[in-house]
Amino acid sequence: MSMLARFAPASPTTTQEYDEVMRRLEAQGIWPPDGLEYHCAFLVDGNVRVSEIWDSREQFEAFGQQLMPVLADAGIDPGQPEIVDVHNVVKR
Repeated sequence: MSMLARFAPASPTTTQEYDEVMRRLEAQGIWPPDGLEYHCAFLVDGNVRVSEIWDSREQFEAFGQQLMPVLADAGIDPGQPEIVDVHNVVKR
């Protein structure tokens, strides 16, 4: 079953920090990861937040093991994501 993960980092995160993490993930060849259906980064009060839809919780957790060291190296604490099961997705 698909799941949605919503991240509101524990500390303020800039678009420059977000872009640097994305650059590092791409350079390591681990972006986009298997199982990621959608990734949406957006700003709330000038801080980056992320929502993602994944094919499964297992794929989300597997990628998390690769992502966390990159975030730590960049000084970003993603906090605890809100995880919910997806009932329906409508694509245009």
